[in-house]
Amino acid sequence: MENVLIKTENLTKRFGTATAVNGLNLEVKAGEIFGFLGPNGSGKTTTIKMLTGLLEPTAGSAFICGLDIVKEPAKAKALLAYVPDQPKLYGKLTAREFLALMADLYRIPREISRQRAQQLLAMFDLENRADELLEGYSHGMRQKVILAAALIHQPRVLLMDEPTVGLDPASARLLKDVMAELARQGATIFVSTHILEIAERLCHRVGILKEGQLIAQGSPEELRSQVGSSESLEDIFLELTGSAEHDELIKSLEGNGR
Repeated sequence: MENVLIKTENLTKRFGTATAVNGLNLEVKAGEIFGFLGPNGSGKTTTIKMLTGLLEPTAGSAFICGLDIVKEPAKAKALLAYVPDQPKLYGKLTAREFLALMADLYRIPREISRQRAQQLLAMFDLENRADELLEGYSHGMRQKVILAAALIHQPRVLLMDEPTVGLDPASARLLKDVMAELARQGATIFVSTHILEIAERLCHRVGILKEGQLIAQGSPEELRSQVGSSESLEDIFLELTGSAEHDELIKSLEGNGR
């Protein structure tokens, strides 16, 4: 159990009569990169927000490093970091000031936080603009600042929602290298993405969510075995989440083009 850093037990979230996440059970171990896949509206972001404590479950439980995120939020949150798909920053701060603020929130000693911040700014190629206001940064640069801020306290669990949105190819490659290195060091990476190539090449295991329910999980190879296919993860994803509807749509578009 001590090797499991993310665990959910019948995790459920309802908004009125609508069920966004329904009885989710999963475990993600230390050193594992877990890809969380699903169509739009399937409940991925809602799940991540419950794992981070931003949303309280309607039923069930979520654990970070064995700590219940609802019952022991401060302890659990000290061990995780969250990278949202739409970064929100204080525009009147510089990147260096923002990293210092985040380090202070985690009570990291100044001499240590300054060194870590400098290393992260260099790693994400932000050194030359580290003292400029964030309001002048592009979306991609803001995303890199958010990533740097997420790593400042060296979290054991990193939760990421569409982290490559807005990143150029070089930055996206850097992010993948950082994720792989963190996993090698024993951290758990939980990443929601629509880019199935990333999931196939980088993730040790993936889970596929449909209408709030986990319909499949395993390594890409295990999923191929489950569906009896040697196709790409994209093809498997479409088959499991409703490729018949996808194919019919394509056929109808082709028919309209004639």
